Amino acid sequence: MQSKKQFSLSERFKSFQFAWNGMVKVFVNEHNMWIHLFAALAVVVAGFYFELNNTEWMMICIAIAMVIAAEMFNSSIEKLVDLVSPEQNEKAGLIKDIAAGAVLVCAIFAVIIGLIIFIPKIF
Repeated sequence: MQSKKQFSLSERFKSFQFAWNGMVKVFVNEHNMWIHLFAALAVVVAGFYFELNNTEWMMICIAIAMVIAAEMFNSSIEKLVDLVSPEQNEKAGLIKDIAAGAVLVCAIFAVIIGLIIFIPKIF
């Protein structure tokens, strides 16, 4: 049985550096993330234009975070599957498809949230 490691502030700081590094790599290298970021920027601009209230902003922020986190999970799953199964493999492909489907579900619900908030403001 392993002994419990002592809490270390410098180790916690390193873990945040690793997390930041992962975020930067996804934002720089994943083309689908660029689409999500563009959509998020467009929604934020529209939010300022239509003067969203605090509750609406919270819903928009949750939707954006949900889609970005899902895309990050999807990207990490794709990288892991490619690492453990570099050759063409039906099961590996299914795993990647399911992860991509999870992003699609999140994106669809983010669009629904956006429509619920913005349609009454447009009309």
